[in-house]
Amino acid sequence: MRLTELEYRPDSANSFRHLLRLPFGVFLDSGHGSGFAGRYDIMTAAPRRTLTTVGPVTEIRSADGIFRSGDDPLELLRRALDDIDTTACDLPFTGGAIGCFAYDLGRRFERLPAVAVRDIEFPEMVVGIYDWAYVIDHDERRAWLVGDAPAGAGLPSRPALPAAAGPAGPGAQGPFEVLSPVTANFSRDSYARAFGAVQEHIRRGDCYQVNLAQRFSARVRGDSYSAYLALRRINPAPFSAYFSTPHGDVLSSSPERFLRIADGVVETKPIKGTRPRLADESADRRQREELAASAKDRAENVMIVDLLRNDLGKACVAGSVRVSRLFDVESFAQVHHLVSTVTGRLAADRHPLDLLRGAFPGGSITGAPKLRAMEIIDALEPERRSIYCGSIGYLSANGRMDLNVAIRSLLRVGSSIHAWAGGGIVADSRVDAEFQESLDKASGLLAVLADASVSAAS
Repeated sequence: MRLTELEYRPDSANSFRHLLRLPFGVFLDSGHGSGFAGRYDIMTAAPRRTLTTVGPVTEIRSADGIFRSGDDPLELLRRALDDIDTTACDLPFTGGAIGCFAYDLGRRFERLPAVAVRDIEFPEMVVGIYDWAYVIDHDERRAWLVGDAPAGAGLPSRPALPAAAGPAGPGAQGPFEVLSPVTANFSRDSYARAFGAVQEHIRRGDCYQVNLAQRFSARVRGDSYSAYLALRRINPAPFSAYFSTPHGDVLSSSPERFLRIADGVVETKPIKGTRPRLADESADRRQREELAASAKDRAENVMIVDLLRNDLGKACVAGSVRVSRLFDVESFAQVHHLVSTVTGRLAADRHPLDLLRGAFPGGSITGAPKLRAMEIIDALEPERRSIYCGSIGYLSANGRMDLNVAIRSLLRVGSSIHAWAGGGIVADSRVDAEFQESLDKASGLLAVLADASVSAAS
């Protein structure tokens, strides 16, 4: 596979505008320049093949036609990856799969009750197989074209990333507009009843922790990417993503890494423990200190760390799973989080998709024990979660993988847009504090929806 160095441009968000005219445009956004950033941006579009799973059927589309299969979706994805050529280099993505795995894909791996309503028509898995991409390394200030960009990808005759002709304004759909008040699927009273039911499960010994979330929805029209640009300004994060599909648009500003594989080393960074950021510097520092010292938040974090150690152990070399960092406080635009890091080494006879299957969905957004927590979530949350708490990211043909936990995310389907936020409930949780925590986590998302008109130029 060909590798071409391009002239570096620091603003990938403007460059990505050129790819929106192509199908299945995807921007894995490190949040460069925000102070809350990762290292690499990856942009691509026009995949050679797509895999879309709805219920028991996966539809595979390519130039050869349309094929439908009831086989395991991750096994179908594994076969599709076998067709991608790769190249030996240090870049994280050299062709492969990019897409999203909805929380409800977990129903293909675990038997769950069908209680919550599926009211969002978005697939459980939608993935493109891409044989080209722009990869931007903001640490080294270098950019690369992996493979050959198709006609219409905006690559100029001089080797450079596409440059926006001017400030990135609304797209062809017009400015992003919110047409209705934002509504939630829980009132404070109904949330309190669900909270009480979780506490009763904990008292009975059914579980130790359950992540209970609420959903916010509104009617909208116009350009989803303009809303994403507003989101990335308000709530920049290192595992952000924009993914445009025929089924809907995913806008994510996630601070949480779910699974990473590089050179055979596996890493997960679960978040458990949150405090809102404050404008006053001294008060904000006290928030950090309070979170770092909180016995309750540390106990929640340890529960999930233990769960993820077990999940990683299903695909890692025996004895290789370690907690490399415990209880780090990481600060983002809207909140402080308590973050731990668990690592391991992928076993030689295991595929990255084996790791994904064994750990999906992430334990930090389900609870412990995981399966029982998922059953309780399905019974208590009014609707299925769709993309929320699933995962977005890449699986490269060179064996590398990086996936987020799809929190702090918006899903646009037709004229509706949805956002979610929640938190882990344990025995000593207080209902008012948990309800407020969900609002704190949703604050960046709700800020995007607060204006009647949000545009990239605002």
